[in-house]
Amino acid sequence: MTIFSVRHSTVYRYVRPVAFGEHRLMFRPRDSFDQRLLEATLVVEPTPKQIRWIHDVFGNCVALIDVTATASELRFQSHIRLDHTPDAGLDLQIDEKALSYPFAYANDEIADLEHTIERHYPDRDDEVGRWARQFVRVGHPTETGHLLMTLCYGIHESFVYERRAARGTQSPVQTLQLRRGTCRDFAVLMMEAARSLGLAARFVTGYIYVPSRDGSITRGGGSTHAWCQIYLPGAGWVEFDPTNGIVGNRDLIRVAVARDPRQAIPLTGSYDGDASYYDGMSVQVNVTTEDTMP
Repeated sequence: MTIFSVRHSTVYRYVRPVAFGEHRLMFRPRDSFDQRLLEATLVVEPTPKQIRWIHDVFGNCVALIDVTATASELRFQSHIRLDHTPDAGLDLQIDEKALSYPFAYANDEIADLEHTIERHYPDRDDEVGRWARQFVRVGHPTETGHLLMTLCYGIHESFVYERRAARGTQSPVQTLQLRRGTCRDFAVLMMEAARSLGLAARFVTGYIYVPSRDGSITRGGGSTHAWCQIYLPGAGWVEFDPTNGIVGNRDLIRVAVARDPRQAIPLTGSYDGDASYYDGMSVQVNVTTEDTMP
């Protein structure tokens, strides 16, 4: 058992006081059998008139925040503690019918999975599909688990990670051509590659625990992180982090899942004023472990 503590701070700054529109925040992790939320606090400055919690269409926890005061700084500070059970994911308990690729999803699942199987990004020449099919063995059975692990490790080993402050993701074709990107770019590339093979895939946003920030080769720490899940009969939604070559949930803290990354932006909102009023933002995420020994 591991107890993770996550402190997440986001600060927006303006050159003069401004009024704020509603902000939508997704910082609260999803409770599940492999991660159990123990504590969650949220502090917003200026103090909001109202914080309203809802579940979105995917079952994610979303805070809708109404700040009525004007200010030159808007601050969100979240602290969560959760009990995390690591799953290496290297011994996937896949149904026998899906052990080898290709396979077909059951009829009672396909109705719910179909929109996570269809391609979401233009790929006129099927570059992503052709790249994904190189991991499928020709003339011999392809083990489904091995196929997806190889795809995940292929991105990890052959692409260059780089931070990018700008919102949004590159298209999968761009990432494939550039051979570089952020964690969210790599997640979307793996999702579209899996979808090109007829597999259901969805986007995950959350946090990653980095044992040592100094000199660590784990990428994506110090901010929110992104990876993906692939649905495999018998195993369910399996975590794949192509940025770090992680299969399973080791060191990964799920906050939200979605069909597309635009549906799982950690924090969005607006202010009333000229664009020149905006003076930048800062984000700091610290993920630590607690000693559970007596």
